[in-house]
Amino acid sequence: MHPTAVLLKSARSAWKGPYFVAFPNLREALDNHSPIKTQARACTILPSFVGVRFLVHNGKDYIPVLVTQDMIGHKLGEFAHTKKRFTYKTSKNK
Repeated sequence: MHPTAVLLKSARSAWKGPYFVAFPNLREALDNHSPIKTQARACTILPSFVGVRFLVHNGKDYIPVLVTQDMIGHKLGEFAHTKKRFTYKTSKNK
């Protein structure tokens, strides 16, 4: 499947194209392997983002996300979960 076909299969209308944020330090992040700190969870992952480390904000912390080829067309926020898993506390009596 072509990357452009994957990018256009989103809930966003086709004539607008994918939503993405221009990261000015993208080239140096690829060279230095330094993470890019962002709060743009709705940003669509483009093919030029492959191999870049992002620190995606989940509302409290910044979660590290390494972009791979399989993530193209998805959103950055899909890989930084905002809710923790619920576990029952064990009581002292049992």
